[in-house]
Amino acid sequence: MGSDQAYDRSHCSLLTDLYQLTMAYGYWKTGWREKEAVFNLTFRNSPFGGGYSIACGLAGVIECLDRYAFNAEDIRYLRSLTGNDGRPIFQTDFLSYLEGLRLTCEVDGFPEGTLVFPHEPVLRVRGPIIQCQLLETTLLNILNFESLIATKAARVCQAAAGDPVLEFGLRRAQGSDGGLTASRAAYIGGCAGTSNLLAGKRFGIPVRGTHAHSWVMAFGSELESFEAYARALPNNCVFLVDTFDTLEGVRNAVRVGKQLRKSGHEMVGVRLDSGDLAQLSRDARKILDEAGFAEAVIIASNDLDEHLIASLKKSGAAVGVWGVGTRMVTADGQPAMGGVYKLSAVRGSTGDWDYKLKLSEQAVKMSIPGILQVRRFEKAGKFVGDVIYDAGLGAGSRQVLLDSVRVGRERRSPTGAAGEDQLVPIWRNGRQVYGPESVDCCRQRVRKQLARLDPGIKRFARPKRYPVGLESRLHRLRERMIQGSGRHGSLDSG
Repeated sequence: MGSDQAYDRSHCSLLTDLYQLTMAYGYWKTGWREKEAVFNLTFRNSPFGGGYSIACGLAGVIECLDRYAFNAEDIRYLRSLTGNDGRPIFQTDFLSYLEGLRLTCEVDGFPEGTLVFPHEPVLRVRGPIIQCQLLETTLLNILNFESLIATKAARVCQAAAGDPVLEFGLRRAQGSDGGLTASRAAYIGGCAGTSNLLAGKRFGIPVRGTHAHSWVMAFGSELESFEAYARALPNNCVFLVDTFDTLEGVRNAVRVGKQLRKSGHEMVGVRLDSGDLAQLSRDARKILDEAGFAEAVIIASNDLDEHLIASLKKSGAAVGVWGVGTRMVTADGQPAMGGVYKLSAVRGSTGDWDYKLKLSEQAVKMSIPGILQVRRFEKAGKFVGDVIYDAGLGAGSRQVLLDSVRVGRERRSPTGAAGEDQLVPIWRNGRQVYGPESVDCCRQRVRKQLARLDPGIKRFARPKRYPVGLESRLHRLRERMIQGSGRHGSLDSG
């Protein structure tokens, strides 16, 4: 089993946008080094037109927090930045402050593999406003991508309806880091393995693979190439059969499979990578079965995604394993997750919290004020609704879920439903307080969570909307802030 260390985040302090540093510098100049603030990281919409998202990337967040520091090389670079007058942007004293900075903020988040819905705080950061601000881009970079890929993988695995799905996307991924993190997120989302050896080593993900068309083309004939491959790897023979004539390729695989059987080995199966996968898989299955290879698996690849797999399954394709690459690791159909990170409260001069709200002409873009928590309700083994509440106002005994976007939509949490808070402590006093979880643990959480979700919410086309709303007192506070142009809100608002 490999290490579950996500990636090297040694330089995550500069994995950010310039304006995070300029705002931090502004706070420092204003004297707000220790002014306390709260930020929430949320998603406005579930990706791919679906009804849910999967929180993923927390391991990378923890690693970044653990290694967060501005080293001497970082400081030299920042010192070299100049404004439009040619003079340094940052004062030397501020750069010295950064060099000695150690994170003391509090971070709470959804465990990896947890279902998350629009407007819920996947991550909450509380502490000195400078620290909270500096973390914004880094946290969004990590959680946006991995949550997107994990969600895509879950949809693909749902379409496969229990058939194993293998992630084959490294060669088409967005760079080496993108390929590595995509492999990890895809496995958490439900994939059974990956072709990515580095991901296998680092995260303990099962690795799978066969040979390419070039292997077949390097020999005088397809049969000769299969025989050579069987001699080299008799215990790992999956033959790619569509280099020339697909069904003749299956017959050649059968010939070599019989040779393997005589030597005490068994052919694993064949892979189809082109053509009419539904018809070819049925024809291949017939050839394999009639030759006595009923256990040999048929693996299909070729630009697959959840929609194509669902269509192939419906048309009776005899495929046992699905290899999905490009469209999974590049999140085909949804180039980015669209997560945002918004200020929701600052500590006033009197010590009370002053709540903050971003206004917009688009209701979906208006933020939620407060120190937010999410309570998820479950009844009879199914998730029935989430309430977003403020830690100061409290959750109440039986919540009214008032829709934060669609005015007038209201419902109560069902009688007898058990509620559980979703955000858990991750980081306190400069150290991790959340026990590390393996990718297998996160993967199992996805499976269990999806089993508790209404099938209508998991539909690919026009999914049902999962009930998420604001606790009634938080909703009233937010409405008053909107009417008052969003400038101030406090706990005594009623």
